[in-house]
Amino acid sequence: MNDQVFPTKGNLINTKKSLLLAKLGYELLDRKRNILIREMMMLIDKAKSLRGSIEDTYKEAYSALQKANITLGVISNIAQSVPIENGISISYRSVMGVEIPEIKLDERPPEMCYGFSQTNSQLDIAYIAFDKVKKMTVVLAEVENSIYRLAIGIKKTQSRANALKNIIIPRYENIVRFISNSLEEKEREDFSRLKVIKSQKQKNS
Repeated sequence: MNDQVFPTKGNLINTKKSLLLAKLGYELLDRKRNILIREMMMLIDKAKSLRGSIEDTYKEAYSALQKANITLGVISNIAQSVPIENGISISYRSVMGVEIPEIKLDERPPEMCYGFSQTNSQLDIAYIAFDKVKKMTVVLAEVENSIYRLAIGIKKTQSRANALKNIIIPRYENIVRFISNSLEEKEREDFSRLKVIKSQKQKNS
């Protein structure tokens, strides 16, 4: 690329400006990457804790459901009385340009939508446990989707930072070096030429 750049002071000034901007861009991308990584690590810890809790709650719910099935028979008809959840809404917040979802579930206490005459406490325990699982699943979905989006954002940021660090910045540094060396060589040649001219004038005088 050096042979495509004419070694002038104007080009040297412009290339130094471009080099400065490239270095600034790299610093900003590096800072962005670190912030995204920190955010993702916090969410990964949260996801681990949630997965452990949700597994325990699922075990509790299925255990109670199994006992209810044993004592009441298959309860599919009773389960159909439970309304479908439609109180979920999704919004987004931006973390360094990465859109992170915020999933909200309408807060309402679990309501027993089945009669008590043909059910028992084991079904109540299963219903409450599955309601808890539902709420935890919403939170886990938000966290895991956020981790996925942050990972993509980190990868893109890392790729851009690497391009600046390994390609763009070295290229501008080479151009600056090439122009500086060319200008210095030209100055030396001009100085030598002036010395010769001055020497000849002195001889002729």
